[in-house]
Amino acid sequence: MTNKQYKYAGVSTFAGKTKIRFANDIMRIKVLDKNGHTDVNIKELPGSMNKAEAVAHLSSLGFAGENDSIKAALTKAAKKYGSPKTESTPEVEAVAEAV
Repeated sequence: MTNKQYKYAGVSTFAGKTKIRFANDIMRIKVLDKNGHTDVNIKELPGSMNKAEAVAHLSSLGFAGENDSIKAALTKAAKKYGSPKTESTPEVEAVAEAV
């Protein structure tokens, strides 16, 4: 797995599927919109992070709120990218158990 660093992370929905998105340029929002993505919500990260760290950060913020599709996307991404060197957040574990 690559250890690429990202400055932005969030979600978008395309063809009915909500997925976590990573970017180094906020213009990614326009590209997603142009390509037909909906519910685009990209946040600036507090520093450069790899995918696992970014997913853990979004989870720690309560990024998903009450949105089940975002919760599922965060859970799937946490499993796919693993957890960062720090402990996983309780919210991600709770979502994983609920799914």
